[in-house]
Amino acid sequence: MVCETANDASEKKLIDDIATFGWHCVNILAEEDLPGFSFTVGNYHSYRHPEFIIFGLDSNVAHQILNLAVTGLNNGAIVDLSVPTDELLNGYSCVFSKVPETAYQEHVGFARWYYEGNAFPLYQIVWPSKEGHFPWNVEASETFRAAQPVLGGSGTAQ
Repeated sequence: MVCETANDASEKKLIDDIATFGWHCVNILAEEDLPGFSFTVGNYHSYRHPEFIIFGLDSNVAHQILNLAVTGLNNGAIVDLSVPTDELLNGYSCVFSKVPETAYQEHVGFARWYYEGNAFPLYQIVWPSKEGHFPWNVEASETFRAAQPVLGGSGTAQ
């Protein structure tokens, strides 16, 4: 089940975008010590692919990467979320980490509203530093780790 009735302009925009494009991007601005992040809503409903979340990037860049991920799954460029992909960032591999449902309420409330609960898969797109380190690498800086918390633990998709 998905929510089909909007109560305000932002809910109407989400429903309209999913009807038009198959998905919608939600951007959450950074607050004090919390990094900004962006996530998809509608990808699972429209294409039976997981929703995605990405942290620590400008909202326009995040939207572009999310679009590449959605498009990559739909056209077969990305076929296995358990292995790194070079399809999203020029010259860098990204990995996908399955997000536990316990993190849904805090991070993807709009998706929970649309799906009327947690009945959708969610993967975090984890990107490396300029030096090629992921947040779980000991060589990654504390600043980089803080900008990109990994909700599902370290490593590739679980």
